Parts: sequence; structure tokens; C-alpha cells
Amino acid sequence: MPELPEVEALRAFLTEHLVGRRVARAMPVAVSVLKTYDPPLSSLEGQAVTAVDRHGKFLDITVGESGADALHLVTHLARAGWLQWKDQVPATPPRPGKGPLAMRVVLDSGEGFDLTEAGTQKRLAVYVVRDPAEVAGIARLGPDPLGEDFDRAAFAALLAGERRQLKGVLRDQSVIAGIGNAYSDEILHAAKMSPFKLAAHLTDDEVGRLYEAMEHTVREAVERSRGVAAGRLKAEKKSGLRVHGRTGEPCPVCGDSIREVSFSDSSLQYCPTCQTGGKPLADRRLSRLLK
Repeated sequence: MPELPEVEALRAFLTEHLVGRRVARAMPVAVSVLKTYDPPLSSLEGQAVTAVDRHGKFLDITVGESGADALHLVTHLARAGWLQWKDQVPATPPRPGKGPLAMRVVLDSGEGFDLTEAGTQKRLAVYVVRDPAEVAGIARLGPDPLGEDFDRAAFAALLAGERRQLKGVLRDQSVIAGIGNAYSDEILHAAKMSPFKLAAHLTDDEVGRLYEAMEHTVREAVERSRGVAAGRLKAEKKSGLRVHGRTGEPCPVCGDSIREVSFSDSSLQYCPTCQTGGKPLADRRLSRLLK
């Protein structure tokens, strides 16, 4: 799933390539992709793109003059979605079918982009709204790790009284916006903390260590993705991950084998030596390590 660093890189890429251009056509291809109907998708056509923003993992393309008359094309790429830039969009209109193409946007210059989604679970979502806050997923977002006001004190306040495990807290978009499965693994590895440790049990020093690990991990990933073309961002993300998706490989810090805990729809990776005192986490329901 694209997370904050990749979506931030897409925002920067689209700002360079979209702002000042006019939308010629916006064509939904997959039946499930468009989640709103008023304003209609056709209302974007003929209008200029004036800004591209990010809200957590949501991309927000502003079309039309800023203010009450502006419209927002908001996209959440979900787990298997992606944006593919086209220097020249094919002249033949896309045909609905079972392929990965979900939506196509064409500019007056002939350039444009496709929104695609692999797999059979179609969760990629597109909204056309007058205010991004009309999208429920944006309205419930917590603070952004890149926000100027998101300091150690603000982070500590979020964790105060939080009874859940750290892995779940970091992934909860209503607590912190933009961090998902991959970067939560990376943050916990950098902080040398078990993913099953309860947030409420952190000491002040541990809160500080986790905050520093989060800031460093996210900002480093953003810098690494800066200037990377949209088509290469997935590979760039994977190359920078130390533990996530690397089950069985040696930990780059201590050399121990990276272990995995599987869930019904996802998995997490961690280093026993760095994070759990050398003890493997056999199962999320059975393990009570490092409480």
C-alpha cells in the first residue's frame, strides 16, 4: 500500500505535471471506483488544475479557482492501487473490463494519468467533492507526522491512556495520518520496540525514542522518494525497507533473521534480537512478550 512518503512524492510529481493544465476528460473505467455522484465527474472537464495536496494517504487535486467554486478530485490508492503517468494518453477510450485500469484522466496537452488497481479486491476510491472534509476518511484523520505542530509533546498526548499495541496505534489513521503496515514495522524496528508492546506502558524515554524513530523513518523515506518518477516509487520504497517484507533475511543492524507474524489480511516483520529480547513472537493472540 502506498503510504505517506510515496503519496507525498506523488503529490510533488503531480504538482509539477498538473498545475496550470486543464482537464480534458475524466473517465471512470471500473464500476466501483467512483464513490460520489454530486458534483459529477464531468464537472471537472474544461477546468484548470490549481493545486495538488495530500491528506494522510489521500491525494487531493484541486480543479478550478480556489474558494467556494473549486472542486476536489480526491483519491485513495488503497492496498493495490497506483497512479501511472502518461506522456501521451492513448487516443482510444478505455473499455470497462476485468483489467487493472480503474480510471483515466486526460489533460488538454494530451498527457494524463491512469489509476490502476491489481488483484480482485477493488478498494481504490475516487471522490469529487467541494471540500476534502466531505470525504469521511479525511475528516477522521489524526495529525500528520510532517506537520509543524506535531512535536514530541503532541505525540505523547496521543499515546496517553492508549491501551492498544504499538503496531495498531501507529497504523490507526485517526491517531496519526499516513503511516501504514510497512512504515510501522520500520519505525518499531528503529525504536527497538516490540509491535505488541502496549502504548500505555511506554516510559517517557520510550515515548521520546519512538517519536524520534517515527520522525527519522518517515522523513528519510520522503527525502529518498523526492524527485523519483511515479513509475519508480514502488521499487524505491521496497529498496529502503529494512525489515518489512524481508522475512528470513538478516537484520541489517544485528544479523538475526527477520521474523514474521501473519494475520488474516496482512503480516508484520520484526527482528527478535533488536525488538523482543531475542524471543520470537509466535502469534499475536498468544504472545504476551514485553508487556
